[in-house]
Amino acid sequence: MRRAQIVGWLLISLLALAACRSRPPDISVATTRYDFGAIQQGEVVVAEISVRNAGQGELKIEAVSTSCGCTTARVEPEVIPPGGEGRLIVQYNSGAHPDSGAVQRYVYIASNDPDEPEVQVIITAEVQAPAS
Repeated sequence: MRRAQIVGWLLISLLALAACRSRPPDISVATTRYDFGAIQQGEVVVAEISVRNAGQGELKIEAVSTSCGCTTARVEPEVIPPGGEGRLIVQYNSGAHPDSGAVQRYVYIASNDPDEPEVQVIITAEVQAPAS
């Protein structure tokens, strides 16, 4: 009987420890490609993209960066609760470069999601040169 009690106590302890372990967050972005379409050179455009936490732990946005200084981005809020939603706000300034034609920029979101620590969102536009 003593051995059965010890085994039972160990099983209860292991189950309690498993229940106390933190559950991971899970980042989910509504789209990984966003097209601003045709815009005039010099135009500044803004997009908002939903960022969800499909996991069971707090999602912490650790950093947001872009591939070019003509593009800025941030996620609000920086901490998203389980089942919660935030937004990625991206601003592209087509006047920062004399480029015209198809443009592609990247936004990188780093988070504490253990399965997907960085998410990439591709931003595109067709920049039209000013009429001469």
